[in-house]
Amino acid sequence: MVMDKRSARCTALFALVCAAVAVRAVSAVSDGPLQNGNFEYAPDQSQMMNNGSSVVTGDNAIPNWKISGHVEYITSGQKQGDMILPVPEGAHARASRTCAQDEKLVLTVVPGYQTSEVPIQTIYTSCGWDYYSWAFKAHAALLSLTIHNPGQEDDPACGPIIDAVAIKAIRRPDPTPISNLLRNGDFEEGPYVPPGSQSGVLVPPKTEDHVSPLPGWKIMAHKKVVRYVDAAHFAVPQGARAVELVSGAESALMQEVDTVVGTWYRLALAVGSAGDGCAAYEGPMRVQVTAGSSGTKTVEVYGGAQRAELVFQATETTTRVVLVSLGYHTKSDNSGTLCGPVVDDVSLVATSQPAARRLFL
Repeated sequence: MVMDKRSARCTALFALVCAAVAVRAVSAVSDGPLQNGNFEYAPDQSQMMNNGSSVVTGDNAIPNWKISGHVEYITSGQKQGDMILPVPEGAHARASRTCAQDEKLVLTVVPGYQTSEVPIQTIYTSCGWDYYSWAFKAHAALLSLTIHNPGQEDDPACGPIIDAVAIKAIRRPDPTPISNLLRNGDFEEGPYVPPGSQSGVLVPPKTEDHVSPLPGWKIMAHKKVVRYVDAAHFAVPQGARAVELVSGAESALMQEVDTVVGTWYRLALAVGSAGDGCAAYEGPMRVQVTAGSSGTKTVEVYGGAQRAELVFQATETTTRVVLVSLGYHTKSDNSGTLCGPVVDDVSLVATSQPAARRLFL
């Protein structure tokens, strides 16, 4: 599935839904859905397979998109086999059934050939639809975005359902106080959040590519994600955005910072509950904060938000700051929705050496 879009030379960002969701253009167009990104403009019946089938036969049948291979166009509530297919935005979607155990999408932008695999086999919400994000850097005024299902299935109709494709230009985070060595520590710059979305946007693993949906941060994981949340639907400790650690120890937020060996630093952050009914059944939720090999602190979350800090002496010229949840949690409504502690307002500043503690006997 391919779409062409004009954009300026800058970084662009995709917000994907449950198998993909992403984007609209970059320069002259404001952040939001792509043209027919919600697939509400349907193909003509003459370009559909006979006998009421949902299979699309014409390469250019879906307005603003070009397709190849087995592609179906469905309406909300349409039944395929023994499954009823919901559509989250509007009444239509480009779709095929979900069957594989190791689902993933390949997203590609040309020219520049930037491509990534986005793992989507884990469902993080009870409704079955997840918003995913992906980022790339534009190298031309005219770009082609391809969304591809690389899976090889016995049933050609098996595959992820795609809807609500939108785009956002990633802007450099506002300048932070010169003392804060971390970039985007308040998480105010990040993926496009669809209006009315109550489930946040998932940020997939990103350990090598410097273009991240969450500027300044990388996601250390094999296939798991973190959730980007907004203050309109979640409890955000400060500002309008934060990150919820929803995958336990299988994913972590990481940022590498230049440090001076022998210098003392203070790493501070806000940790709390996302206010989404997340339940910790065996003790409190816990977040581990690590500063390279120089120090580690575990913060316990009992509800609300709290400040925590770690003071350490740098032992290397580059220090890796890592935030990870130490437990796996789901919402208390028995929906199976994955959740976890929220982190926000992270800062790293140079500080004076802590006063030596004296022991009086």
